[in-house]
Amino acid sequence: MPRSVNAVASRKRRKKILKAAKGYFGARSKVYTVAKNAVEKGMTYAFRGRKEKKRAYRRLWIARINAATRMEGLSYSRFIHLLDQKEIQLNRKVLADLAMNHPDTFKAILHKVNG
Repeated sequence: MPRSVNAVASRKRRKKILKAAKGYFGARSKVYTVAKNAVEKGMTYAFRGRKEKKRAYRRLWIARINAATRMEGLSYSRFIHLLDQKEIQLNRKVLADLAMNHPDTFKAILHKVNG
């Protein structure tokens, strides 16, 4: 009796990896074993990158809020503390957007907090 190798499933597995490696340089997109390693490494970087992106955006928002508050003579940490005391629940993303695109509204919040 001939040996059964389930070629359909193994080919599908290889095609999935090679499709994910499209656009990679040289053997990384052509040779299965090399492509498998490259895709695996790429997935690791992608996972890590999604976490880093969140950190980077938070740093950006904080820098923007800090710049806007310092122009009004207040530090970022003091501003956040005062927001917390007054129980104004605006997150950093919204505050940074207001500081950049709606400075008058941001100043109004700042004066309400600083009173």
